Amino acid sequence: MGLLSSLPPHRRGALSGGGWQWSFLDVVWGVFLIAVVVFLALVFTPRRGDPVLTAASVARAGGSGGAVPPCAASEVDLLPCEDPRRSSRLSREMNYYRERHCPARGEALACLVPPPRGYRVPVPWPESLHKIWHDNMPYGKIAERKGHQGWMKHEGSYFIFPGGGTMFPDGAEQYIEKLSQYVPLKTGVVRTGLDMGCGVASFGGFLLKENIMTLSFAPRDSHKSQIQFALERGIPAFLLMLGTRRLPFPAQSFDFVHCSRCLIPFTAYNGSYLIEADRLLRPGGYLIISGPPVRWKNQEKEWDELQAMAGALCYKLITVDGNTAIWKKPAEASCLPNQNGFGLDLCSTNDDPDEAWYFKLNKCVSKFSVSEEIAIGSVPRWPDRLSKPSARASVINNGASLFEADSQKWVRRVSYYKKSLGVKLGSTHIRNVMDMNAFFGGFAAAIVSDPVWVMNVVPAQKPLTLEVIYDRGLIGVYHDWCEPFSTYPRTYDLIHADAIDSLISDPISGTSRCDLFDVMLEMDRILRPEGTAVIRASPDVVDKASQIARSIRWKAQVHDSEPESGSTEKILVATKTFWKLPLTS
Repeated sequence: MGLLSSLPPHRRGALSGGGWQWSFLDVVWGVFLIAVVVFLALVFTPRRGDPVLTAASVARAGGSGGAVPPCAASEVDLLPCEDPRRSSRLSREMNYYRERHCPARGEALACLVPPPRGYRVPVPWPESLHKIWHDNMPYGKIAERKGHQGWMKHEGSYFIFPGGGTMFPDGAEQYIEKLSQYVPLKTGVVRTGLDMGCGVASFGGFLLKENIMTLSFAPRDSHKSQIQFALERGIPAFLLMLGTRRLPFPAQSFDFVHCSRCLIPFTAYNGSYLIEADRLLRPGGYLIISGPPVRWKNQEKEWDELQAMAGALCYKLITVDGNTAIWKKPAEASCLPNQNGFGLDLCSTNDDPDEAWYFKLNKCVSKFSVSEEIAIGSVPRWPDRLSKPSARASVINNGASLFEADSQKWVRRVSYYKKSLGVKLGSTHIRNVMDMNAFFGGFAAAIVSDPVWVMNVVPAQKPLTLEVIYDRGLIGVYHDWCEPFSTYPRTYDLIHADAIDSLISDPISGTSRCDLFDVMLEMDRILRPEGTAVIRASPDVVDKASQIARSIRWKAQVHDSEPESGSTEKILVATKTFWKLPLTS
């Protein structure tokens, strides 16, 4: 009846019975109805450019050189494993919903993440410590809410960072001076730090002047982009939540752990979060908590519990200065078991304290075979520790020799990159660097004199050598490259991938666990426009990588490797092109 009533009155009878008499008006009306149907089909049928394509459906096109489509403009800050559309359906217990939760293989979007409108090549370091382009991440919520505390403010085309924080509104430099009265921050004794719930990472940024490498982390929260701001500033930072799992770092690695109003309930859940901080802290290291519950109104009970639990771990309380408390971890092996009111005890011998990739938090304190040898004061001061194999390197089979060989190899290779391949290391073009397959951190050590910092990634399925990297005074994380990395788009200037095929292969069977296309698409997401990718592999793997590079709009060249490497490897050097979505997108 709907179709009948839509016709002119003088035609309804012809349709309801009797012979049909075609007229000119009938033809016009029929053509119009057909046009409407075709239009609706075109509007509601997904097109090839729509961001509903998955990696599984595009990998073949990408591998054969077919162009990968752009994502929608709404995906400029795509975070595949921290997507609120997924996490909002998960449990809130211990902040489980704010941890990593990645899409199943084949379900991730397979498109190129566009830059936001108005995006520019970032402000170079060290100027970026103090200001960045507003339009590169046009989110003013932090400036509005925290501007009075000196976090950041909006001025013209820039966001300005005065260097303040909630617990140090007068600036990080004054706060660091206060801490230096109790912690040796200016002598090379302390080199690596972990800043929990870091805000825009001004604390870690200003510690760089003291040759201290602080890895700052915070979750994706209501502020949305605090880690994105930190990375845009050129400060080491990582998207992370302390919830139900161990943090993806090796045990006994950080010379200090810092919390400035991070609001982590350290004594809750049987002290699981304080136990995790203890696992990460190097023997003789410093635990610094500024803000609640330290001498905080209405949190007297929590403050008493924190002091008692730290005492049960035999931490020495150095000072309570206002709302800042500083403890020193004992340099010797744990004093547990002891009589304490929290049920704290040592883990069984089956516990591996370095296991930290999707590993549930323990409610016991890990035991360590090497403690005093890697304690603060036993490890050489910076920069001497960079070039000396630590006790943990020496316990690896032939570890000291491997350490020396790896260091020398990367000095030669980096020299080749700069002189023969035109990689702009050492210039203002490159600040944030990632090594996707770091081993002992030799690549990072070889560029330590350049104005860069390096995120050393040790693949979770490979030998866990990240502890040696931290003993050198460098930083990094565990990760599996068959999953997206926990960072925002456009956060690295250079990504280095040695033996890229080994990142996706099973270490026992040798079979591929995911596709090279998936890995390079993720590299594209986190690489800045006009950023550089360096890929090393066998000639056939580099040839495949070159095809994929073209499909994701990279400009790539294949080079011979260094003379001493022989003909077993090729090197792909690629530049991510600076493309933009059309204004109509």
